[in-house]
Amino acid sequence: MDAPDNKAAWSALAAHYATVRTTHLRELFAADAGRGERLNAEGAGVFLDYSKNRVSDETLKLLLALAEASNLRGRIDAMFSGEKINVSENRAVLHTALRAPKGTSVLVDGKNVVPEVHDVLDKMTAFADRIRSGEWKGHTGKRICNVINVGIGGSDLGPVMAYEALRAYSDRNMTFRFVSNIDGTDFAEAVIDLDAAETLFVISSKTFTTLETMTNAQTARAWLLGKLHSDATAVAKHFVAVSTNDAEVSKFGIDTANMFGFWDWVGGRYSMDSAIGLSTMIAIGPPHFKQLLLGFHEMDEHFRTTPFAANLPVLMGLLGIWYNDFFGAQTVAVLPYEQYLKRFPAYLQQLTMESNGKHVQLSGAPVEHETGPIYWGEPGTNGQHSFYQLIHQGTRLIPCDFIAFVKTLNPLGAHHDILIANVIAQGEALAFGKTPEQVKAEGTPDWLVPHRVFEGNRPSNTILLADLTPAALGKLVALYEHSVFVQGAIWNIDSFDQWGVELGKALAQRIIPELDATQGEMGAPLAHDSSTNALIRRYRTQK
Repeated sequence: MDAPDNKAAWSALAAHYATVRTTHLRELFAADAGRGERLNAEGAGVFLDYSKNRVSDETLKLLLALAEASNLRGRIDAMFSGEKINVSENRAVLHTALRAPKGTSVLVDGKNVVPEVHDVLDKMTAFADRIRSGEWKGHTGKRICNVINVGIGGSDLGPVMAYEALRAYSDRNMTFRFVSNIDGTDFAEAVIDLDAAETLFVISSKTFTTLETMTNAQTARAWLLGKLHSDATAVAKHFVAVSTNDAEVSKFGIDTANMFGFWDWVGGRYSMDSAIGLSTMIAIGPPHFKQLLLGFHEMDEHFRTTPFAANLPVLMGLLGIWYNDFFGAQTVAVLPYEQYLKRFPAYLQQLTMESNGKHVQLSGAPVEHETGPIYWGEPGTNGQHSFYQLIHQGTRLIPCDFIAFVKTLNPLGAHHDILIANVIAQGEALAFGKTPEQVKAEGTPDWLVPHRVFEGNRPSNTILLADLTPAALGKLVALYEHSVFVQGAIWNIDSFDQWGVELGKALAQRIIPELDATQGEMGAPLAHDSSTNALIRRYRTQK
């Protein structure tokens, strides 16, 4: 696939950067008294203040020109219409269809997939209602009180993030746990205090062959049968599958009537609102899950229809390009001032870095620009007593996304006002800092002044929503999904494959049998590099 002809737009931005790279946010605000009221956008109930970014009106104009020259509009239309924009796997990219309302039409190879999506949602709803009401009973006749989601990658990060984010809406009479790591400790700790007779496992694997997931699933099966002193007939009452592989699901002992499917046009990291969200639906209930989907859809429509100059995902994506490719910023800090969003930065790590951590363009030619910044972060004021030191006074430029909510779900005295005061203050401090003159005016000794100066000019976005509802979470996730898409379109990369995860997994399959301590030097000779061979031998001898 040919790259769009956007070289002139890149060159114009490079020339502009050379003239503004040292301009301070203090200067930008001093020259434009209304900047804070003007440089913001709002859509789908999400407010974005981007005035504390190192951009002028000319910068924004040139960034928008880059979007146009990169055929961003065409790429958006292609995604929403079901074209196979995942070129390396020849697949459509239609996570947006997962939240399309009934009655709409989204075509893949000429077939409307929306009815299928709602068939699965209806099946999930009926099942979740049976679990939540107690109608579904385990093998011994006890109701299910514990749900353990077993998956990895998008089959884990989405469900666990959504559960933590929406815990306030969950059924507190039930326990929800999540197992993903192949480290046996993850499973052992998840079940240590649970009654097997009251426990349901949701095994999430499209192929039902994923090494980590199926290893944990087999361990779960053995644990359950051992605890219940039962034969394999108990499995059907305590396991359901999110998969497309009927044969393997049935072989495991799960009734395929309790298998919930999804499609190859849904990437794992974009699947939390598909059947992968079954544990989420059980936790918060089908009506709240439908509100989650509605929030996703509202942001989808905002992204699809809003002019770029007022389009939240477009603006955030372009600002990310500005810092990544011109200022050389290598990371982005996502800082939610909301404890329920404690797993949101981890979720974004997969969404952003698995999507845009690419080194070739759609055609296979090497990329022409740096791609895929590193995303990281922690919630609330915790980070202020940790890594904020580096953001404020370190030598690296780290753009920040602050996320906050006007209302709290847990009103306790002055807590929320203090929390919001901190998020607003951090943006102000990062932007404007404290000059040597200001520090001296406080009576600071001359020798101490350099240590107490804040350079400022650290850019940030502030994302503000009314409150953390299921719909708000959907809007927030979709905001970042589409921001990632914008950047991938401009870099002309495939944001929807993930070949980079394959090599290590393939090598691990080769090494697993080589770790058998009985092999010793009498087994098949090791044929790795000297370091890998030495590590295998050391493990064998100390095992």
